[in-house]
Amino acid sequence: MSEAKPVTAAAEEPKAEQDASAPSSKKYEYLDHTADIQVHAWGDSLKESFEQCVVAMFGYMTELDKVDIDTEKTSELEVSGTDLLSLLFALLDEFLFRFSAEDFLVCKRVEIVEFDTTNWKIRVRGYGEPFDLAKHPQGTEIKAITYSNMQIHDDQPTHDVYVILDI
Repeated sequence: MSEAKPVTAAAEEPKAEQDASAPSSKKYEYLDHTADIQVHAWGDSLKESFEQCVVAMFGYMTELDKVDIDTEKTSELEVSGTDLLSLLFALLDEFLFRFSAEDFLVCKRVEIVEFDTTNWKIRVRGYGEPFDLAKHPQGTEIKAITYSNMQIHDDQPTHDVYVILDI
Protein backbone atom coordinates (compact mmCIF):
# COMPACT_ATOMS: atom_id res chain seq x y z
CA MET A 1 0.00 0.00 0.00
CA SER A 2 1.42 3.38 -0.94
CA GLU A 3 1.84 6.18 1.53
CA ALA A 4 -0.94 8.79 1.47
CA LYS A 5 0.16 12.15 0.08
CA PRO A 6 -1.65 15.46 0.37
CA VAL A 7 -3.26 16.57 -2.90
CA THR A 8 -4.45 19.96 -3.99
CA ALA A 9 -8.11 20.69 -4.56
CA ALA A 10 -10.53 23.57 -4.43
CA ALA A 11 -9.83 23.97 -0.72
CA GLU A 12 -10.24 26.95 1.51
CA GLU A 13 -7.00 28.78 2.13
CA PRO A 14 -6.51 30.72 5.37
CA LYS A 15 -7.37 34.39 4.94
CA ALA A 16 -5.52 37.24 6.60
CA GLU A 17 -8.80 38.56 7.93
CA GLN A 18 -11.76 36.25 8.43
CA ASP A 19 -15.31 37.30 9.10
CA ALA A 20 -17.14 36.00 12.16
CA SER A 21 -19.10 33.54 10.03
CA ALA A 22 -15.99 31.80 8.68
CA PRO A 23 -14.51 28.73 10.30
CA SER A 24 -11.81 29.67 12.83
CA SER A 25 -9.24 27.43 11.17
CA LYS A 26 -8.97 24.73 8.58
CA LYS A 27 -8.49 21.38 10.27
CA TYR A 28 -8.55 19.01 7.33
CA GLU A 29 -6.47 17.80 4.43
CA TYR A 30 -6.98 15.73 1.30
CA LEU A 31 -4.99 12.52 0.95
CA ASP A 32 -4.38 10.80 -2.35
CA HIS A 33 -6.32 7.59 -2.91
CA THR A 34 -6.65 5.47 -6.02
CA ALA A 35 -9.55 6.85 -8.11
CA ASP A 36 -11.05 8.56 -5.03
CA ILE A 37 -10.08 11.13 -2.42
CA GLN A 38 -9.54 10.56 1.27
CA VAL A 39 -10.44 13.31 3.72
CA HIS A 40 -8.54 13.51 6.98
CA ALA A 41 -10.23 15.86 9.45
CA TRP A 42 -9.42 16.60 13.07
CA GLY A 43 -10.50 18.83 15.90
CA ASP A 44 -10.35 19.56 19.59
CA SER A 45 -13.40 17.31 19.99
CA LEU A 46 -15.04 14.56 17.97
CA LYS A 47 -17.89 16.97 17.25
CA GLU A 48 -15.44 19.47 15.70
CA SER A 49 -13.81 16.68 13.66
CA PHE A 50 -17.21 15.72 12.21
CA GLU A 51 -17.92 19.41 11.41
CA GLN A 52 -14.53 19.76 9.71
CA CYS A 53 -15.14 16.61 7.67
CA VAL A 54 -18.35 18.07 6.22
CA VAL A 55 -16.63 21.38 5.44
CA ALA A 56 -13.77 19.47 3.77
CA MET A 57 -16.26 17.68 1.53
CA PHE A 58 -17.65 21.02 0.32
CA GLY A 59 -14.12 22.41 0.02
CA TYR A 60 -13.32 19.70 -2.49
CA MET A 61 -16.32 20.70 -4.62
CA THR A 62 -15.55 24.44 -4.74
CA GLU A 63 -13.34 27.14 -3.26
CA LEU A 64 -14.87 27.96 0.11
CA ASP A 65 -13.31 31.43 0.26
CA LYS A 66 -15.70 32.35 -2.59
CA VAL A 67 -18.74 31.19 -0.56
CA ASP A 68 -20.69 33.73 1.49
CA ILE A 69 -23.05 32.87 4.30
CA ASP A 70 -26.67 33.67 3.52
CA THR A 71 -28.48 33.38 6.85
CA GLU A 72 -31.78 32.84 5.02
CA LYS A 73 -30.35 29.73 3.33
CA THR A 74 -29.18 28.00 6.51
CA SER A 75 -29.90 24.29 6.38
CA GLU A 76 -30.81 22.37 9.53
CA LEU A 77 -30.97 18.61 9.50
CA GLU A 78 -30.97 15.62 11.78
CA VAL A 79 -29.34 12.28 11.09
CA SER A 80 -29.13 9.05 13.01
CA GLY A 81 -27.04 5.92 12.95
CA THR A 82 -26.25 2.78 14.91
CA ASP A 83 -22.65 3.65 15.83
CA LEU A 84 -20.07 6.39 15.22
CA LEU A 85 -19.17 5.21 11.71
CA SER A 86 -22.78 5.09 10.54
CA LEU A 87 -23.43 8.46 12.16
CA LEU A 88 -20.54 10.08 10.26
CA PHE A 89 -21.65 8.38 7.05
CA ALA A 90 -25.24 9.59 7.51
CA LEU A 91 -24.08 13.15 8.22
CA LEU A 92 -21.95 13.39 5.09
CA ASP A 93 -24.47 11.53 2.95
CA GLU A 94 -27.34 13.82 3.93
CA PHE A 95 -25.34 16.98 3.19
CA LEU A 96 -24.26 15.53 -0.16
CA PHE A 97 -27.85 14.55 -0.99
CA ARG A 98 -29.16 18.01 -0.16
CA PHE A 99 -26.43 19.62 -2.24
CA SER A 100 -27.10 17.34 -5.22
CA ALA A 101 -30.86 17.04 -5.17
CA GLU A 102 -32.43 19.88 -3.25
CA ASP A 103 -31.08 23.35 -2.58
CA PHE A 104 -27.48 23.07 -3.89
CA LEU A 105 -26.31 24.66 -0.63
CA VAL A 106 -22.52 24.83 -0.28
CA CYS A 107 -21.68 24.94 3.42
CA LYS A 108 -18.74 27.07 4.41
CA ARG A 109 -19.44 26.48 8.09
CA VAL A 110 -21.11 23.59 9.88
CA GLU A 111 -22.29 23.62 13.48
CA ILE A 112 -23.38 20.47 15.27
CA VAL A 113 -25.93 21.64 17.82
CA GLU A 114 -26.69 18.19 19.23
CA PHE A 115 -24.23 15.29 19.26
CA ASP A 116 -25.86 12.32 20.99
CA THR A 117 -23.59 9.27 21.10
CA THR A 118 -26.01 7.36 23.34
CA ASN A 119 -28.92 7.41 20.87
CA TRP A 120 -26.65 7.97 17.82
CA LYS A 121 -28.22 11.22 16.60
CA ILE A 122 -26.82 14.47 15.30
CA ARG A 123 -28.69 17.73 14.78
CA VAL A 124 -26.67 20.13 12.67
CA ARG A 125 -26.81 23.48 10.89
CA GLY A 126 -25.03 24.21 7.64
CA TYR A 127 -24.20 27.81 6.73
CA GLY A 128 -23.42 28.94 3.21
CA GLU A 129 -25.17 29.78 -0.01
CA PRO A 130 -26.51 27.98 -3.10
CA PHE A 131 -23.85 26.91 -5.59
CA ASP A 132 -23.60 29.31 -8.53
CA LEU A 133 -21.22 28.60 -11.44
CA ALA A 134 -20.91 32.33 -12.09
CA LYS A 135 -19.45 32.81 -8.61
CA HIS A 136 -18.07 29.47 -7.43
CA PRO A 137 -15.29 27.65 -9.28
CA GLN A 138 -16.31 24.07 -9.96
CA GLY A 139 -14.06 21.60 -8.17
CA THR A 140 -14.48 17.86 -8.36
CA GLU A 141 -17.89 16.23 -8.18
CA ILE A 142 -18.34 13.90 -5.23
CA LYS A 143 -20.54 11.00 -6.25
CA ALA A 144 -20.86 9.20 -2.93
CA ILE A 145 -19.61 8.71 0.60
CA THR A 146 -18.01 5.32 1.26
CA TYR A 147 -17.46 3.12 4.28
CA SER A 148 -14.21 1.90 2.72
CA ASN A 149 -11.40 2.41 5.25
CA MET A 150 -13.54 4.88 7.25
CA GLN A 151 -11.80 5.53 10.55
CA ILE A 152 -12.59 7.48 13.70
CA HIS A 153 -9.83 7.85 16.27
CA ASP A 154 -11.55 9.39 19.29
CA ASP A 155 -8.82 8.17 21.64
CA GLN A 156 -6.33 10.75 20.35
CA PRO A 157 -6.13 14.43 21.36
CA THR A 158 -6.88 15.46 17.76
CA HIS A 159 -9.91 13.14 17.30
CA ASP A 160 -8.84 12.15 13.77
CA VAL A 161 -11.47 11.14 11.21
CA TYR A 162 -10.73 9.56 7.80
CA VAL A 163 -13.34 9.17 5.05
CA ILE A 164 -12.96 8.12 1.41
CA LEU A 165 -15.17 10.03 -1.02
CA ASP A 166 -16.08 8.52 -4.38
CA ILE A 167 -15.25 11.05 -7.10
